[in-house]
Amino acid sequence: MVDSIIAVFEKYHLIAAFALIGVTTYLSYRISEKYTKGRVHGSAIAILVGLILAYLGGIYTEGSKGLADVSLFSGLGLMGGGMLRDLAIIATAYGVRFKEIREAGISGVVALFLGVVVSFIAGVLVALGFGYTDPVILTTIGAGTVTYIVGPVTGAAIGASSEIIALSIAAGLFKSILTMIMTPLVARHIGLDNPRSAMIFGGLMGTTSGVAAGLAATDPKLVPYGAMTATFYTGLGALLAPSVLYLVVAALF
Repeated sequence: MVDSIIAVFEKYHLIAAFALIGVTTYLSYRISEKYTKGRVHGSAIAILVGLILAYLGGIYTEGSKGLADVSLFSGLGLMGGGMLRDLAIIATAYGVRFKEIREAGISGVVALFLGVVVSFIAGVLVALGFGYTDPVILTTIGAGTVTYIVGPVTGAAIGASSEIIALSIAAGLFKSILTMIMTPLVARHIGLDNPRSAMIFGGLMGTTSGVAAGLAATDPKLVPYGAMTATFYTGLGALLAPSVLYLVVAALF
């Protein structure tokens, strides 16, 4: 039976990729529930596991595509490629309506733009601190600090290398995990106890998984409000980073 399953996976690589991602996601959410009580979201654990598997796959095959270089899991190259990634981003953006953001007032709109720009600047400054001066590299890492989705979208759009795109994803993952952990600790001190403040918080932080997990640990009733503006944040970042923000960085460096 095992041989039959392996034979199917070797013939239908994309099915194998979906199976691996499904098992990884399921186990990650189980780990999140059992060992972190939901404070570290399952999606963050799944992303971390994915990065580790990619690293191990690269060492094992001495290739450049991580686990996708293993023939059994070559479908990961398609599943994790730009086509499905961009489809997921577009689907997320179309799942919300701009009129809903007005419920947070002008402060919610300001929070969106401020959150994207401040996170981007922080990422660029960190990249500068490590000696990077290429505008493409600076923009990609800055975009990754916005979110780990905006990073690869921006990197692919402006021609960044796979190594830099990986760095941008790591930066976004770090921000997401930090948001998950710190939100319930600081919520009482920043007045994060009502839908309006949750929407503003989601607009400032932007990482949907981080905001959702952090608010779930704070007050589950606030999750939809924070997640909604965080979704707008991702769409806004994917729009601004490879265009306006890249042009600004290119003009400065």
